[in-house]
Amino acid sequence: MSISSVSSADRVMAIRAQILERNEALQRAAQIGNAAAPTTAKPGAGNSFGATLEAALKSVNDSQNAASKASEAYERGETVDVAQVMLARQKASIAFEATLQARNKLLSAYKDIMSMPV
Repeated sequence: MSISSVSSADRVMAIRAQILERNEALQRAAQIGNAAAPTTAKPGAGNSFGATLEAALKSVNDSQNAASKASEAYERGETVDVAQVMLARQKASIAFEATLQARNKLLSAYKDIMSMPV
């Protein structure tokens, strides 16, 4: 291993450490923001299934819109923090994937119920 490859590896590890530190700071800030934000629908609090589902879909849509706006702002040069943009995009992606999996489970349950003999 040459000296230049060692210094390159050190630089990469230093950048990785900075990214991890920023990610932790952003997660702490997001947790503080989520704790302060009021929730509109809580499962089991007397709300109907439809209202809970609608609130969940609205939340996913809001996170996708926020990620899109953050990406557009970064592309225009208004935002310098790429970690915040990537975190918003990942949150939106995970929320969408979770919604997609929930939809698949609901459709599977519906098919099972419809195929039951009466």
